[in-house]
Amino acid sequence: MTPLNLVPDGRGLDVLCLGAHSDDIEIGLGGTILSLLEAGAIRSIRWCVLSAIGQRELEAERSARDFLGEACETKILLGKFEDTYFPDQSRAIKEWMLNLRQGYDPDLVFTHSRTDAHQDHREVSALTWNVFRNNMIMEYEIPKWDGDLGQPNFYFPLSADAVERKIEYLDRNFGSQRSKDWFDAETFRGLARLRGMECRAPERYAEAFTIRKVVLCAGVGAAHEDAKSGEHEHRLPEPA
Repeated sequence: MTPLNLVPDGRGLDVLCLGAHSDDIEIGLGGTILSLLEAGAIRSIRWCVLSAIGQRELEAERSARDFLGEACETKILLGKFEDTYFPDQSRAIKEWMLNLRQGYDPDLVFTHSRTDAHQDHREVSALTWNVFRNNMIMEYEIPKWDGDLGQPNFYFPLSADAVERKIEYLDRNFGSQRSKDWFDAETFRGLARLRGMECRAPERYAEAFTIRKVVLCAGVGAAHEDAKSGEHEHRLPEPA
């Protein structure tokens, strides 16, 4: 299969990462973020966790700094919404997201899958599509005992090093989660291996996403400016 270049004009991506809980972004797309940063493909990134309270706040802050490093313009935003009750806080969460949108027009928005079994995750996904409807949205997956993993349609191949660093940072920063039987290296490496198999990743690992709407155009120059005046078109180059 022919890969598509997400950074056709070389200026770097403006990226928004949304996670309901302190470890969601890291689990769903930690390897992708590490790889994009290493490649110099990100110009700016906003790392936003909606529920980060007490120990989870400290964990979220430390982990974000591990994953983001010093490679680009970064902003870490931690919310105080009550865990497991996001549907009841929908109005306040939407206002929080609307504030995120002020003065920031990301090329990519990463959010939870709309089919995720966790009610907090589904609420974040639904509001992301409502607030950032003019931006390209990629939904990531979180393994859990519910058995809700779907059939993704977009893959990001990872190096073995990126996978190991992701696992190292997760284990180092989220001590509060180690007692959970699913939170371990085997789970994270196993899912990455499965997704890597599905896309024939060169180093056998990948993270997978669902893109529900994308516009493919031959031109690349005016995509960012065009999106500000109407329906967003994330223009990708024609396959070589």
